[in-house]
Amino acid sequence: MLSLTNAQVRDLKAQAQKLKASMKVGKEGLSPQFLAALDEVLKHHPLVKVKFDEFKEQKKELAPQLAEKSGSHLVTRVGNVVVLYRPKPIAAQQPE
Repeated sequence: MLSLTNAQVRDLKAQAQKLKASMKVGKEGLSPQFLAALDEVLKHHPLVKVKFDEFKEQKKELAPQLAEKSGSHLVTRVGNVVVLYRPKPIAAQQPE
């Protein structure tokens, strides 16, 4: 996965300010069900805010794991909220 440029990160942070947290990490943590739900949300919305209701002490370690497991970029982490970005896949990609 290509890394984001500084300009892209700035744009994504600006867009994310208008968003509400669409998912919350609860008692189950990064469970397979949570990751499946996150994957589904990222299919429809490339930019997603995730709030840590639980595991607040571990959010520094969990945020990069969340991005890695969901195949997304960790745009920013502010307080108990992380912003993830995963570009929509190109539907008609030609095989090489």
